[in-house]
Amino acid sequence: MKRTGAVTFKGGPVDLKGRELKVGDQAPDFKLQDTGLADVSLASTPGKSIILVVVPSLDTSVCSLETKKFNDAAKANPNVQIYSVSMDLPFALKRWCAAEGVENVKAVSAHRCTDFGSDYGVLISGGPLDRILCRAVFVVGADGKVKHVEYVKEIASEPDYDAALAAAK
Repeated sequence: MKRTGAVTFKGGPVDLKGRELKVGDQAPDFKLQDTGLADVSLASTPGKSIILVVVPSLDTSVCSLETKKFNDAAKANPNVQIYSVSMDLPFALKRWCAAEGVENVKAVSAHRCTDFGSDYGVLISGGPLDRILCRAVFVVGADGKVKHVEYVKEIASEPDYDAALAAAK
């Protein structure tokens, strides 16, 4: 399934692969890779709410800023696990986190397969950003249900931090 116009990049429509998740949906499981090359899934954080901060690449200014803001927010929310998800390789994520002092958000990579992007409806299909993930935020409760969804309308814009953090409490 392809969705067109759900998000834009510099004002132009972007095609996304996969269905749009809604609040109340069961969160699709995933297998992502952390900076130590270990697998991360929904089951990796039992009993906690999870915020999935999906970004195109930590090597861009908005993605970097967004991840740092969620990193700061994570200090005040110890019962919430925050993952920054991108197609960046784990080695690049590790380097970036060390250089930027990001210790509270776990950077994870979806580079090994596109299932995460398709299952969460964030995989860009075609154009200059083909196979990159669009900017989005999902909050998954400890029960595995989606509590908050934001597909950021313009990829170059920041998400609604307050809404995501409120949904995770």
